[in-house]
Amino acid sequence: MKLAVKCLMLCPLLTLLVAGAAVQVQAQALNPLANDARAAYAGGALFRAQCATCHGADARGIASIDAPDLTQIWNSRQLTDADVFAAIRDGVPGTIMPPHEYTETELWMLVSYLRSVAQQGVVDLPAGDSSNGQRLFASQCAECHRVGNSGGVLGPDLTSLLVRRNLEDIRGAVRDPDVTIASGYDTVIVQTSSGESIPGVLSNIDAFSVQLVSRQQQLLAFRRQQLTSIEQPDSSLMPAFSAADLSENELLDVLNYIQSISSGVAQ
Repeated sequence: MKLAVKCLMLCPLLTLLVAGAAVQVQAQALNPLANDARAAYAGGALFRAQCATCHGADARGIASIDAPDLTQIWNSRQLTDADVFAAIRDGVPGTIMPPHEYTETELWMLVSYLRSVAQQGVVDLPAGDSSNGQRLFASQCAECHRVGNSGGVLGPDLTSLLVRRNLEDIRGAVRDPDVTIASGYDTVIVQTSSGESIPGVLSNIDAFSVQLVSRQQQLLAFRRQQLTSIEQPDSSLMPAFSAADLSENELLDVLNYIQSISSGVAQ
């Protein structure tokens, strides 16, 4: 079977899992290769050979083709290894996800690999001052980010941040936001025929128009005839926060505040 065909068969898996479509199948509950490091290694080789074209060699997805981040599938729903195994093996009736011909061992190897690269979120967050974190969030983050029921929409909602990302990734995103830009939050800068330069987060672009969310949280739409240029830089609108801008202790204060809010939302 050609590479493109196998990739097509696996790509809808991510869409299925992230969207939350149900799969009614029978599969053994536990991965028999779960404790075999060689299985994850072999699954990684299989993944890179068959799936990396769509999802990247690190399974984090490819934003330009809107391929989901596979390292997040375990956190997006309460999935079991059997759920992932079954979705790959049997496909989903009524969708473009078909059954495929991987052997049972290959399927469990793929599951093992996806488990090995899964983001587990923050475990044992160091203590911090959540009250100070609330103040810092309000002054530094709330203009663009939402937590619970308040905040902006220019950046990703951070309510479930500590479940989705580990502390190292969070720290890296704060210190250098250009490294990893969340899917759906690509930067665009349009230049109007009147000479105005408007940066924002790209909402939609096609052959006739461009839509973006401006820094003022406004959804703006332009016909291409109204614009002299459209730039899509590989950089984030989020500013970098150095240790001088936001110390390690202050960052922990903010994360403790987010944790206090997200715990309340979960309840």
